Amino acid sequence: MVLAAMIREEIPIPDDVNVTIDGEVKVKGPKGELSRKFNHSEISMAVEDDKVVLEVKFPKKKDKAMIGTVKAHINNMIRGVTEGFTYRMKIVYAHFPMSVKVAGDKVLIENFLGERHPRTAKIVGDTKVQVKGDEVEVTGINKEHVGQTMANLEQATRIKGRDPRVFQDGIYLVSKE
Repeated sequence: MVLAAMIREEIPIPDDVNVTIDGEVKVKGPKGELSRKFNHSEISMAVEDDKVVLEVKFPKKKDKAMIGTVKAHINNMIRGVTEGFTYRMKIVYAHFPMSVKVAGDKVLIENFLGERHPRTAKIVGDTKVQVKGDEVEVTGINKEHVGQTMANLEQATRIKGRDPRVFQDGIYLVSKE
């Protein structure tokens, strides 16, 4: 059995992105700025040339898993400030025509299955939600906030106590870009 003395992962930084590491990782790009704190003490992070370098000396099984996780988070931050994330959703109804509106940091879903009170879904962080006819577009630079907002919309229209094959009304994810 051969033990690895060190694991080293490198993440290339695009030209229009600036990454700084001082207690937390800050990524600044054309679409905005993201920052995140990583609490795993075994991983050392540094910016060398035009790369983010992650290193673990004498890694344990958990350290190997964490270095991959941290790498994925930093890649998502870089992708977010350059391209952004867009999730497209479709409003589907067969029984009662529902109306969807954005009001502040909430999305109001009115007349869902003929209910008198509107259902609400929280918009997380600085995510933007646009309703165009029967399409809902959720966009932002933070992948976790965009995904959680999309999940909140799906969960707000979840139907309990009825046959899901018959009552297929709701707001569903169509594509991720």
